[in-house]
Amino acid sequence: MKRFTHRNESFTCAVCGHENIPAESTCRNHCVMCLCSKHVDINPGDRNNSCQGILKPIGVELKSGLPEKICFKCEVCDFTGRNKIAPDDSREKVYEIMEKSAYL
Repeated sequence: MKRFTHRNESFTCAVCGHENIPAESTCRNHCVMCLCSKHVDINPGDRNNSCQGILKPIGVELKSGLPEKICFKCEVCDFTGRNKIAPDDSREKVYEIMEKSAYL
């Protein structure tokens, strides 16, 4: 059974250095500017993963033709996962990822 630990903290992005503030309505797990994350959780919010690799955005899942989730792949262990797009995420970056993934 998956467990969810509510953890909505500010953080500095390890990739681009952007200072990310806590999310308004959910838990922030990726940078709003470059959309990268760190592989720190086994279950959402637990911070129990020793990998600590960078989760790079590799694609975007659509729902009814609109971007809904970012798909990630860890540069260290090849884990793949996904997370909802936040309202304040860079739309320019979301569409850039969509365009790149269309050619993979």
